[in-house]
Amino acid sequence: MFSDILRDLWGTTKNVIPLMAILIIFQLFVLKKPIENVKVFVLGCILSVLGLHVFLRGVTNALIPLGENVGQNIIILKKKYFIVLFAFLLGYASTLVEPALESLALEVEEISVGAIPHKVLINTVAIGFGLGLAIGIAKILNNIPTKKVMLPLLTLAIVLLYFAPDEYVAIAFDSASATTGPVNIPINMALAVGLAKVLGEVDPLLNGFGIIGLTSMGSVLTVLILGIIMQ
Repeated sequence: MFSDILRDLWGTTKNVIPLMAILIIFQLFVLKKPIENVKVFVLGCILSVLGLHVFLRGVTNALIPLGENVGQNIIILKKKYFIVLFAFLLGYASTLVEPALESLALEVEEISVGAIPHKVLINTVAIGFGLGLAIGIAKILNNIPTKKVMLPLLTLAIVLLYFAPDEYVAIAFDSASATTGPVNIPINMALAVGLAKVLGEVDPLLNGFGIIGLTSMGSVLTVLILGIIMQ
């Protein structure tokens, strides 16, 4: 077991080293600037490797299996609208704890001098993500091709682009990207794939994937609508 842990830790280290090496070389030889507080920097590098390793192990051993388990067993609810409602609540709750979205929302509040409160933006994005996940789960339950769901949403987004303020357009797409973080992806992807696996008439490859695109599009739409309302 100890050798397995060391092997996995070395695998994580090998993935992080190239990024650190590029930044260090660029800082020292291109920008010709010293690295401030070398001891703190080295400690930070070690903590980054350890933290990433522990997180990946946690996701692999807990979040992904749990999400897939829930997806495979949620069908016992029988009522499709219960399953869709659960998907919305799960998508909403998981988005609220995304660290990238929190950072983005705080930056937006600061740059806008409080005109766009970070809590309002976070909840708006979370509602959009939840709606997107609910639509994706409904798509799987009814065996609807992804393109038949995505094309209307893209059309609606294009229409809203013409009415939303320019700053909200940029924020909408950044917010959608910020939702695809370490909490949402493992849980929601595993939920969708797990559900698709237990539905006899549904192909997991065709219907289990594409769910993240739908959730991102949902977030884009709600932020654009927020911009139109605020305007």
